Amino acid sequence: MQTHTITQQGHLPLNISQTTRKIIFILCVILCLTPFISPAIALLMGLVIAQLTGHPYLHLNHKATQLLLQVSVVGLGFGMNVHSALQAGKQGVLFTIASISCTLVFGYFLGRWFNIERKTSHLISSGTAICGGSAIAAISPVIKAEEKQISVALGCVFILNSIALFIFPVIGHHFNLSQTQFGLWCALAIHDTSSVVGAASKYGSHALEVATTVKLARALWIIPVSIASAFAFKNQSKRITIPYFIGLFILAMIANTYLPAITKLSPYITIIAKAGLTLTLFLIGAGLSRKVLASVGFKPLLQGVILWIAISSTALYAVMHLA
Repeated sequence: MQTHTITQQGHLPLNISQTTRKIIFILCVILCLTPFISPAIALLMGLVIAQLTGHPYLHLNHKATQLLLQVSVVGLGFGMNVHSALQAGKQGVLFTIASISCTLVFGYFLGRWFNIERKTSHLISSGTAICGGSAIAAISPVIKAEEKQISVALGCVFILNSIALFIFPVIGHHFNLSQTQFGLWCALAIHDTSSVVGAASKYGSHALEVATTVKLARALWIIPVSIASAFAFKNQSKRITIPYFIGLFILAMIANTYLPAITKLSPYITIIAKAGLTLTLFLIGAGLSRKVLASVGFKPLLQGVILWIAISSTALYAVMHLA
């Protein structure tokens, strides 16, 4: 499925050659692979590149970010233990079911209230409820969404993801959330897995473990929501995309828990995985050109913001008082 419309470039303010743009871009990529650049800074660097010089390899960006994110998440599995992951999963399952259901229902009524095109509204709601761009990419062919509808939903989710990566750790420290609480909150309230892992890794190693486990369990809800969407939009002919990399993540955790030889290598694998995640966030930021930001529109963005504030505040209250 192609989603390249959202990343088309507009006029670039810096009048420099394509070769210079490529050199700047490659230097930023190399910098993101060093330990000096945090996920948040990488995302900010990408945003600056998008506005000033543009992404010289834009046509490859969607596939590159998708593949790099999946490989990085599997790599993070080598740093996790099955027993603690199961405990984290148990804590998050009820919150996950409640938040997904409420977000989809609330999003439906918001879309009708704002008179937003139905498929666009559903994609925004699904992306907010489950796992951002991955959910939108999986559900859009099922409901036969047009490219413009996909573009608006992806743009909305990516904008809010960028904000979340910066403000969630600040809010977590303000309320003195434990690492378990913060990991749960990230997994419930931030759209994309990349930003969930980026925010949680900044908070602490246990927060990262909880957030990644709960978020990937949440991502499995793509399957039932896709099936329900097919019936709701009267389309039963399309294949449903299953996130197979989650199975590899589970295998990585099992290997790290039960195979001593793997355990010795795990610290090095997780370092590489975190560098891959940092690079993923840079590429996501580099794809958010001015044209992408302008394409979203006020009403869809307002729907996304209201849904996000609702799920974030409700999830924060839940993890502080119920977890």
